[in-house]
Amino acid sequence: MIKSELLAPAGNRAKLSTAFHFGADAAYVGGKQFSLRTFADNFSLDELSEAVKFSHSLGKKLYVTANIFAKNADFIVFEEYFKYLEMIGVDAVIVSDPGVVYFIKKVAPKLTIHLSTQANTTNKYAVKFWHETGVSRVILARELSIKEISEIKQFNPTVELESFVHGAMCISYSGRCLLSDYLDGRSSNRGACVQSCRWKYEVRALNPTNKETGWLPLEEDERGTFIFNSKDLNLLRHLTEMEGAGIDSFKIEGRMKSGYYLATVINAYRRYMDGGKLEISEEELLRVAHRDYTTAYALGENNQTVNYTDSQSKGDYKYIADVLDYENGFAKLEMRNRFKQGDTLEILSADENFAKVFNAEEIYDSNGERIEDAKLVQGVYLVKCPYAVKRGDYIRKKQ
Repeated sequence: MIKSELLAPAGNRAKLSTAFHFGADAAYVGGKQFSLRTFADNFSLDELSEAVKFSHSLGKKLYVTANIFAKNADFIVFEEYFKYLEMIGVDAVIVSDPGVVYFIKKVAPKLTIHLSTQANTTNKYAVKFWHETGVSRVILARELSIKEISEIKQFNPTVELESFVHGAMCISYSGRCLLSDYLDGRSSNRGACVQSCRWKYEVRALNPTNKETGWLPLEEDERGTFIFNSKDLNLLRHLTEMEGAGIDSFKIEGRMKSGYYLATVINAYRRYMDGGKLEISEEELLRVAHRDYTTAYALGENNQTVNYTDSQSKGDYKYIADVLDYENGFAKLEMRNRFKQGDTLEILSADENFAKVFNAEEIYDSNGERIEDAKLVQGVYLVKCPYAVKRGDYIRKKQ
């Protein structure tokens, strides 16, 4: 059993429910301002209050990100915002700016502060410094090895440490990047990253003899042209070592990812942390869209973190439907991808129905008519199912 906290992303209220349904101990969300995922749905002030109540009703924790690099003008509204977060009882606010840390201690002194990975914390003295300023948890830079983490914990035994264990990585040091701002006018350090590192690039060359220019293909041997495209982090196999090194919270990246993606990844980590077989969880992580996996720097220096082959693999399974209800032997499904009578479907669930398969022998549409082809996107269908699936489960199909 691995006892460290499993911390999941939630870009909106539905994804928050998914995170907890599949076993996360805590979730991190963003408000409509000050978060580094501007293009996620995020939460209004009222929605944040409801999210806190919902999380606490389940015995879970909720952290709110406010990890932009702040400018003077931001502090005009910061005071009211942080006092509000303190009042509604969020479990912590995640920030990266030393001025913001200082400001929170002045205006909302009861608000617990976690330091974002954006602060690039890579050594034991930096952790000690932040702790002495009032930070209770430091989210370490992704560039650290397990050995270095252990040294940090030994030097700072009372400080909570958090580390990313799964998901997309930036090509830039712990997320500090100007590429998006330069190419598209969207600052990644203000929450508007357009992920320009995932684009396919070409080179425009100037012939010094005739002064003519022309586009040239940018070749990377025979492997492709995605020279900035990082692999996805996957440290499932090393969770025990990381816990032993002093990591108190394992963080999954993905506030912009789908609910199905979150369900699959959270479920895989939860099952392994609760004593399940490593091989089963590793196979699960291949079933959703992802880039090639890497352990990044957890085991030491690593220059094989670039995904040269393509932007992203599709995964082995296709997301078919959300489970809305179950009654009288029929699963009520909201369709996401087309399925037909006779298809073999698989259940993604947090309980004993996980990975069980059944044939879609009987399908009925919303009018109660039996059909052979469920092809209306977001259409609601009744499908005969021998397993009592639950609202919040997902249905998928092997590709």
